[in-house]
Amino acid sequence: MPGRLTTVDGLWSCKRALSAAYGDLDLVAPSDPESWRGSLQVLRLGTLQVATEESDPVRVVRTPRAAATDGRDHMFARLQLDGRARLSQDGRSADLYPGVLAFYDASRPFTLVLPERQRARVLMVPRPSLRLGEAEIRRVTAKVIGNAPEGPAAFLLPLLSGLAQEIGTVAPAAREELARAVADLLATLAADRLAPTEPPGAQEATLFDRVKATIETRLSEPELSPQALADAHGVSLRYLHKLFHEHDTTVGGWIRRRRLESCRAELARPTAADRTIAAVAARWGFVSPTHFSHAFRKAYGMPPAQYRAQRPDD
Repeated sequence: MPGRLTTVDGLWSCKRALSAAYGDLDLVAPSDPESWRGSLQVLRLGTLQVATEESDPVRVVRTPRAAATDGRDHMFARLQLDGRARLSQDGRSADLYPGVLAFYDASRPFTLVLPERQRARVLMVPRPSLRLGEAEIRRVTAKVIGNAPEGPAAFLLPLLSGLAQEIGTVAPAAREELARAVADLLATLAADRLAPTEPPGAQEATLFDRVKATIETRLSEPELSPQALADAHGVSLRYLHKLFHEHDTTVGGWIRRRRLESCRAELARPTAADRTIAAVAARWGFVSPTHFSHAFRKAYGMPPAQYRAQRPDD
């Protein structure tokens, strides 16, 4: 896609480039800021802006102060192309993976956690383009669009992705018309996400899957708890426990099992042989190496050091 391409070396250069394109942002890298790499390609077509970004892992924050002072009030539509992202706004969190989209609002604080190398296309449109009231805008932010195999999003998202990718290659006279088509598609996707179309019982099943997806993206966070998950998904702690009980498990038990399975998989990989057992445990959210060793032995019948030495194939 033609447009201004900025290859970013170092976190501070990236902060300047992203803030110029999106609005004032704070960035926090999990590793050396100077070794961080990314790129940003921006194409402006009247009121529509299409950005293609690629980056190393990073945490992107739009603070309340930035949202209140820099005057940006456009809407973002983030279409994840590669890697994962976790978007939080308005008390909700959306776990994004390739092929899905989520809206977020520049006029209010938000957080994007990008835990791995990722690539995304970010469409920016004025708020009126979505044809939603303020209350409806707040209801549509940080919700995954495109995670169902059926419905309007299943065929509209590929169309939107294709238009966004090709819009810069068409003749200038046709770009304005295509830009309007992109805005119309975004408005349709937003309206469809607000429609109560789920059949009875589907909401609980979908919520269970969303919570499990959130757990997968947050396994490395020692502070991950049932209360944090309930808050992230806008439900009561009691309801969350009931949901997991209906699936014959508990929230804490599911988190612990997935952490142990992730540790076991890493300990079995020859490429992780130089990583200490304590480092593996910490990477997957275990604070105490002693507690990890006890839990691992209880789950798999041997201590982690013995398991690593055997390097089982299963």
